Amino acid sequence: MRVRPFGDRALLFEVKSIDAVLRLYRALEVRPAGVVDIVPAARTVLITYDPRRLAPDSILEWVRGQEQNDDDGAPLPRREVTLDVNYSGPDLREVAGVLGISVEEIVELHTASTWTAAFTGFAPGFAYLVTDHARLNVPRRDSPRTSVPAGSVGLAGEFSGVYPRKSPGGWQLIGRTEAELWDPSAESPALLEPGCTVRFRAL
Repeated sequence: MRVRPFGDRALLFEVKSIDAVLRLYRALEVRPAGVVDIVPAARTVLITYDPRRLAPDSILEWVRGQEQNDDDGAPLPRREVTLDVNYSGPDLREVAGVLGISVEEIVELHTASTWTAAFTGFAPGFAYLVTDHARLNVPRRDSPRTSVPAGSVGLAGEFSGVYPRKSPGGWQLIGRTEAELWDPSAESPALLEPGCTVRFRAL
């Protein structure tokens, strides 16, 4: 694990894989006073802190200690979210052609897979979901759409995701859900948070 300073109020921890990101993020669930936020990404975990309350060396000691405590690899409890999806996305047949399988097989694969929210970004409430196989790995669209409806369920590379609101986007759209992904008035505005398990259910 490589550690880089990130300004005067954050440290960036670089790891080798998304799995390593998730394990480190879960291991850091109980935070010492002075940690402001922990932000996972595809290969990094950013920890921001209040320098008046916590020194960088203390953060390094805390992270390395938690990493060692997590060596047993035991799975941790996760919050689970099920999203009902109407699989009628405009790119569904094109995705089937790229993968060389039927539309029905795509739906079966997508709903039978257990997805994990690896990290969030792009837009508030947008979670990058990963699973344990690469059978739904497709490239992004050559030409992004200028407007993607809220609730659109997409695929791009190794990820699946749901657009929380109307926005531009280049993911391959395979369906749509009515679930509210982002509610600014809620105590936890994002329905999908890093580490949670996501399952899709066909309507």
